[in-house]
Formats: sequence, C-alpha cells, structure tokens
Amino acid sequence: MSFLVAICGGSCSGKSTLAARVLRLLGPETATLLAFDSYYCDQSALTPEQRAEVNYDHPDSLDVELFAEHLGMLSEGESIECPVYDFATHTRLSETRTIAPAPIVVVDGILLLSDARLVPQFDMRVFRQCPEDVRLDRRIERDVLHRGRTEESVRKQFAATVKPMHDAFVSPSRVHADVIFQHADIEVEEAADLVVARIRSAAGL
Repeated sequence: MSFLVAICGGSCSGKSTLAARVLRLLGPETATLLAFDSYYCDQSALTPEQRAEVNYDHPDSLDVELFAEHLGMLSEGESIECPVYDFATHTRLSETRTIAPAPIVVVDGILLLSDARLVPQFDMRVFRQCPEDVRLDRRIERDVLHRGRTEESVRKQFAATVKPMHDAFVSPSRVHADVIFQHADIEVEEAADLVVARIRSAAGL
C-alpha cells in the first residue's frame, strides 16, 4: 500500500515547488510524483482557435475518472501508464510515462481537493495559499517562457477563467486540507520540512 499525499493550491501558488522539495527530502527510493496536469483531456479534435477558448481551469477539463483509477492502482502497489500532455498544443501525446508505486506518492494539482471522488483517496492533504497578484506574475513568467504564450493571452485567460475558477473551485477546496500554508508566513523549505515530518509520522517511516 502507498501513502498518497495531495499538494494543492491555486495556479502558480508554489505547490509544484513544494512537491518537488518534499520529493527531494524523502528521496527517490521512498517517494514518487504524480501530476494532475498530465490528465487534461485531449483537445486534438478541436481547431487551434477552439482549443484556446477551452476553460482549462474548470474540473471538466480534466480526465478525473482515469486519474482516480490511477490513484487507486498506485495506492494498491500497481504501476500506471501516465498520460503525457502537450500544453503548447493542448493535446495528449501518443506515448505514456510509466510510474511505479512507491511508499509515498506525492500528487500535485490545483483541483485535487475540489472533486468528491478524489478527496477520500488521499491520506494527507496539503494546501498552499498565495495572493492573486503573485500567482498572476508567476503564471505570466511560466507560460511565456515554457508554454509558448504571449503575456497578453496569459492575462486574458487569467481574468476570464483562472481567477473565476480559482474563486469557485480551488479556494473553497482548502476546507478539505489537513494543513494550509500561507505564502507570506512560511518559506517553501520550512513548509516542506513540516510536510515531510508529518508524512514520516503518519506513514510510519
């Protein structure tokens, strides 16, 4: 049996940085990472213009059924074939990535705690809270540098879907968290140390 840890928070809240730090502290022999972002629905049937209009911050944009199935498999000690998603084209690639089970599975995603099917599957739930202006600045930097976007398009998407979906789904989901870290109150290194200590205690490591 694997111990599943959800690390959730708004877009560019620092959750992925926290997850990566937790993984490094636990070590590859103890922990592995699963990203909810890999499970975006394939949009290859749409034109590029139509793909750009999809609300990727709504829960319906994710293949929750497959994700929940894979969480269950990892929890039971089975390997999975994780999808590979291309954010530049909004399509799922033909190849998959094998993820083997580990004593600890760290799961990263903005909507992990917003779906009633997923919440009970996690043994620990962590939420990283971050101000909107900080998240927007980080998202502009990430999407322009790594996802082929323009600053104008990032700002437009943030106002049209990211902020409304954060307010409707992501922020309210923090009520399901066991631990909430405020961006201004704690550095990621300290937060990771606290998470790892709780994991070791709860998982009996």
